[in-house]
Amino acid sequence: MVTNRSIALSIVFTIITCGLYGIYWFYTITEDVSKLSGDRDFVGLKHLLLTLVTCGIWSYIWSYQLGKHLEVVHYQRKQYSQDHSVLYLVLMLFGMGIITYALAQSEINKYAHAPHHY
Repeated sequence: MVTNRSIALSIVFTIITCGLYGIYWFYTITEDVSKLSGDRDFVGLKHLLLTLVTCGIWSYIWSYQLGKHLEVVHYQRKQYSQDHSVLYLVLMLFGMGIITYALAQSEINKYAHAPHHY
């Protein structure tokens, strides 16, 4: 259903591509969380375009929504988890979006049933 991605390699690829892989990673995280939560309106391309059009401001809203959607995923599977929405937002506000990506990918990887994809 979703792809298990290496967090370390995703960070390295983001750094060596000067952020280009990070754009792809943003998109895939959003798409994977959409699949897991069942919310087909949480679309990667929409959030990517909104982030670009608003010069990055939308990424703050996205990060909060991402945390809420991951909480829904845990709730649907009857698993205890803390709501990380505010943490994701604060990390984004302080310019540490890549950590938000890594934390979200860690949560996604718990539900991945496919081999690594980069």
